Amino acid sequence: MEKVVFVIGGNLGDRMKLIEQANSMLRENFSDPLLFSSVFETAAWGKLSEGDYLNQVLVFQTNLAAEGVLTIIQEIENRLGRKREEKWGNRTMDIDILYFGQQVIQNRTLIIPHPFISRRRFVLEPLVEILPDFIHPILRVSSTQMLEICTDTSSVVRLIKK
Repeated sequence: MEKVVFVIGGNLGDRMKLIEQANSMLRENFSDPLLFSSVFETAAWGKLSEGDYLNQVLVFQTNLAAEGVLTIIQEIENRLGRKREEKWGNRTMDIDILYFGQQVIQNRTLIIPHPFISRRRFVLEPLVEILPDFIHPILRVSSTQMLEICTDTSSVVRLIKK
């Protein structure tokens, strides 16, 4: 079994309802989460989307390979109305794999750990809430250390405390 860490979020539609639906669908596929952060409202990152996002980080266990997990989360995104029209554009739901245990995976379809973890405050704030001491397998620093040196000054506000 591997621990898989996801960040979920979107900026279109009923954002809270979509977070709840994504949570439910993830639970259907991976059972109950081991850990889950509060829900945060965050400014758009990447300058191509409009409107604030809701984001949450969750940790599940799985006996699937990372590629199998990717297939499942893309199906969930599609069921929740995700349209892949532009990179970093508006979306109903985005589910990214941040970590897959301590594995480092780089192939045509998957890069783990997620390559932008250390640059995104909207990922780091909820990550630090639930995994402050987790060590990034490539950078060899903790979630807390990444947040301390992150240069992203985007707004990240806790909406719902876990």
